[in-house]
Parts: sequence; structure tokens; C-alpha cells
Amino acid sequence: MPEPSTGFARQSAASGATGLLLKLRHIGKTFPNDVVALRDFNLDLQAGEFLTLLGPSGCGKSTVLRLIAGLSKPSSGALAWGGNEDVQERPTIGFVFQDPTLTPWSNVFDNVWLPLRLRNVGRRQAAPRIDEVLELVGLSAFAKARPRELSGGMRMRVSIARALVVRPSLLLMDEPFAALDEITRFKLNDDLVRLKQELAMTVVFVTHSIFESVYLSTRIAVFGERPGRVAATISIDSSLRRDGDFRTSVAYAERCREVSQALTGAIEGAPAP
Repeated sequence: MPEPSTGFARQSAASGATGLLLKLRHIGKTFPNDVVALRDFNLDLQAGEFLTLLGPSGCGKSTVLRLIAGLSKPSSGALAWGGNEDVQERPTIGFVFQDPTLTPWSNVFDNVWLPLRLRNVGRRQAAPRIDEVLELVGLSAFAKARPRELSGGMRMRVSIARALVVRPSLLLMDEPFAALDEITRFKLNDDLVRLKQELAMTVVFVTHSIFESVYLSTRIAVFGERPGRVAATISIDSSLRRDGDFRTSVAYAERCREVSQALTGAIEGAPAP
């Protein structure tokens, strides 16, 4: 994707914060069908980190994401923004779902406009910001295209642009690349690393892929089977350059092995090594 020439990236990077962003303490979540998704769940989120939630299907990863977004409420426990349980206001959040969920009758520009439109921002007023994010994700030339005219990877770029157009300080991503081929997935992983650095966002990313989690993250929270719990947390050196050389490096292979062992231990109920 081309390097951005607008002020969006510079503004976002300048506003990057550090420190504790969110605490989840003793969270329980039981659904109306009596399925217990989370029980006594605890997790800290640091501002500026790339935190990946890794675990088997049905272990509560997406539930945690929806709780953070405010799309669902815990059955017990509390979310404390900035570590303060009295602070209820969330930061600006962008959410990227596994399915791009684009409106097929709208072009790319209007699909990206949607979250601003819901905030009563007119099309003309929103245009400069939409143009900015389309440039960031490499889709400036496709603003008038319909979703059916785009590849799967391009549709996901539209979904990412739609999340970025609200200028979030926290980006939540629920298995966004799971349905894509490996080549497209690698490219979008690279693009996401670049966007994270340029926009100084905090990212919480859900995946089943050990390799993807190690490549993208500064920290990985490994889940055990449902009800969800964090069985291990593994830090990945943020100074490591994320590129093709990293994917074939000894450091990458060692981290993948460490995460694989932790995941196996979590699923089997054994302590992580």
C-alpha cells in the first residue's frame, strides 16, 4: 500500500498514549441458553500494545472482544478503563469483523462513510476523512467500485478503512483474515503492522493461527477451553522487524514453538511451560 500523504497518520501517532488502558476483573459471561463463555476472567490491556487473543474455537475470545466494544455486558465482574472502575466512558473504538459485512448496493466510498453517517456527519463533510483512510489502505482508485467488483482481500481493506474512519485509539479485530488465502493474508498482516505503527493505535486481535499471532503481536494471551480463561501470556519483542526475513528467522520459529506449547498445555489443562 502507498505511504499516506495526509495528516491522519501524523495526528494519530502524535496522540499515542501509554500506560494501562483497560482492566477486566473477575468477568463472567453466561448466555441465555446457559452456556458459560467466561468465568472469573482477568486481563490487562496496555495502551499502544498489539494484544492477540489466541485459542480454540468457542473459548470466549470473541466474547471478550464484544465486551470491550460495549456490544455485550458481563454477567458478573467489571471492566475498568484506565484501571478506574468509576470511569465508564470508552475510548473511540473501531471494530473489524470476520465478515466484511459491506452493503452490496453501496460503493466503497459510501461503505466507509457509514459509521460517520450514523453519527450525522454529512457525505461532503466526511469526504476528506474517507479519502484519507482509503489512501491508507491502498484503495483510493476503487472509491466508486461496488463490493462485488472487489477481491476478498480488497473487501477486507474496505472493512478496515470503515473502522479507521472514526479515528479510533483502540482497534478490535475478530479473525479478520481467517477466510483469505495465505498470500493475501500475509500481505494484509504486513499492512496491519504498518498501520499499527503509523497510527499509534492499541490493537486487540482474535485469531486461531499461532503463526499469525507471533508475527503481529507484542503480547499474546493464550486461552484454554471454555469457559474462557487466560492460561498464559507471552511477550514478543516489539523491536523485531516484522517482514519476510522475520518469518524465516530462528527467533520467529522459537516464539511459534513457545506459543504452540503454551496452547497445547492450555487445551489439555496443564500449566503452560
